[in-house]
Amino acid sequence: MQILGIGTDIIECLRIAKMIERHGERFVSRVFTPLEIEYCATRRAATQHYAGRWAAKEAIMKALGTGWVRGVNWTDIEIRNEPGGKPSTAFRGAVRDLVAALGITDVLLSISHCRSHAVAYAMAVVEDEE
Repeated sequence: MQILGIGTDIIECLRIAKMIERHGERFVSRVFTPLEIEYCATRRAATQHYAGRWAAKEAIMKALGTGWVRGVNWTDIEIRNEPGGKPSTAFRGAVRDLVAALGITDVLLSISHCRSHAVAYAMAVVEDEE
């Protein structure tokens, strides 16, 4: 396995809370997939979970080495939880195409949050050629 890129992001949970308060459902549905919304909305500290997913999406785009380019939507990246809570990713649209073009076979992801901040770290990997 080779590391293609790494990315990290940190965000203040209050910033996400203010965006949700100011723009409501329009903001939430533009940034998060229905699965992410369902997950976050059922958590006691929903804002922290939304912020963690925001940071994860930013970290992933940094790991891909492209940043937010034309044609990429926030919902093209979905953050899921495996049994036991391990975060995983699913890609759609332009991001799925970009991941395939780069030969990325996996994106390893770590998310952490507290009351004030959420942070995420992503590592894009490719399989070694035999």
